[in-house]
Amino acid sequence: MIGKLTGTLLEKNPPEVLIDCHGVGYEVLVPMSTFYNLPAVGEHVSLLTHFIVREDAQLLYGFGTSAERQTFRELIKVSGVGPRTALAVLSGMGAADLAQAVTLQEAARLVKVPGIGKKTAERLLLELKGKLGADMGARAQPGNAAQSDILQALLALGYNDKEAAAALKALPGDVGVSEGIKRALKTLAK
Repeated sequence: MIGKLTGTLLEKNPPEVLIDCHGVGYEVLVPMSTFYNLPAVGEHVSLLTHFIVREDAQLLYGFGTSAERQTFRELIKVSGVGPRTALAVLSGMGAADLAQAVTLQEAARLVKVPGIGKKTAERLLLELKGKLGADMGARAQPGNAAQSDILQALLALGYNDKEAAAALKALPGDVGVSEGIKRALKTLAK
């Protein structure tokens, strides 16, 4: 319903901002990544928004980029993840970092976000896989699909996240899955 707000920034109280749009003040909840990029109070601001109507409230969430808004929309589709949790995830890591963590299946990075436990992190990785990609700005290398498969294989073999990540770093970026697994296992055997 409300897709974008453009007006004057009246107040900044994290995570909420107040934007005056031709005499109407809108309270907008924003992730910290957007908050840090806002202009000074009294300046002109434009935010993309997502409007949520609940039984007890009508909430407006604002984002500085379309990638952030799209990531937020994908996050709230995940079972057990509400708007507040999605906002916390985007405040703890940017949209590109989240896309990279999902691509590489790095649960450890998600668990570092306040309010995200191991089970929620695993559910996010499972349900967001393939939905957040390079088009959202993930700092992905060309071999990321292969690296993700290699990482999953190492984790299935019983290596922890830290060991598997260290083995992946030692691999060339263009290595294939089977060759990558072989090289990673040789690295881990040392």
